[in-house]
Amino acid sequence: MHSTLELSELNDHMGRLFMAGMPGPRLDDGTISLIRDRGLGGVILFKRNIEDPLQVAALTNDLQKTAMKYHGIPLFLAVDQEGGRVARLREPFTLFPGNSAIGHGPDSHDMAARFGRVSAMEMRLVGLNMNMAPVLDVPRGPVDQHLQGRMFGEDPGLVGRLGRIVVKALQENGVMAVGKHFPGLGKARLDPHEHLPTIEADQQEIETINLPPFQDAIGERVSAIMTSHAIYPGLDPRHPATLSYAIITELLRDRLGFQELIITDDLEMGAIKKDPGVPEGAVRAFEAGNDILLICEDQGLVRESMDKLRNRLLTNEALLSRLHETVGRIMAAKEKFLRGWEPASLKKVERYFKDKA
Repeated sequence: MHSTLELSELNDHMGRLFMAGMPGPRLDDGTISLIRDRGLGGVILFKRNIEDPLQVAALTNDLQKTAMKYHGIPLFLAVDQEGGRVARLREPFTLFPGNSAIGHGPDSHDMAARFGRVSAMEMRLVGLNMNMAPVLDVPRGPVDQHLQGRMFGEDPGLVGRLGRIVVKALQENGVMAVGKHFPGLGKARLDPHEHLPTIEADQQEIETINLPPFQDAIGERVSAIMTSHAIYPGLDPRHPATLSYAIITELLRDRLGFQELIITDDLEMGAIKKDPGVPEGAVRAFEAGNDILLICEDQGLVRESMDKLRNRLLTNEALLSRLHETVGRIMAAKEKFLRGWEPASLKKVERYFKDKA
């Protein structure tokens, strides 16, 4: 073990795998501790963290300055900005109608491009660098309420085309795109925030309906793909996709050839929290092939998950090798999108939103 990775380095390397939420709109001691002492790799913001553009810019500056001070490596700073009802950045940020409205609109390609371009520009302006979008799921029949309005349409070709446009527009304007929820939640009849859905689709249906939009996004060099907390008996009858080596490594990584970041959906969702629990879920998600482990609210669970993963790594030489691969992918993404980090300019933020009004 010592020859592979010194103990003193293990925590820092491992911390880069985790993306955590934080409690409020200001940088707090718990978040500082996670960054300073645990080498936290990223932070995701929610409604509770966002008041207005100037406050977001000040917060992202504080987060990045803390990371740079202690480790010299900037953080992934993410938000769910899909448009429609899943948009954490509200007015005066530009509001878009959401994927369903774009997909069913008369000028869907132009709308998708404008959504990606404007969203990325405003996110970058306030210091955010990762958008948990676009949704690439293809609906099949009635969908659970939590997905309504969030999908481009029922044609996998249309979903793939619009997904590619959004990915391209976000990333050309400096924001990492995250396609979700692999390998597709379009037949989910339960909300994974509360329960573990089973997607009743055979392998052929998954190959012809679910996967093409993700393959299109991969072709567009999407920065990351987010996994779903659902069981797909046609692919793996025992494990939710997030915890499935067959789905994450054998299908997404090996067969589809995706070499960028794989991110779990929130491990605090009921689908994982109920069984096997968040810390064990984090370990199994890493073992399955995920690179970034997302825990959106309870920082105590982030620490527990880090400790559990550290213990597993210390007893498993093969997992240590995986850790090297994952950290390499994370550092390559940060080099590409976060290189030369500079603080958000509060003057520019103030001027842009004043002129916009």
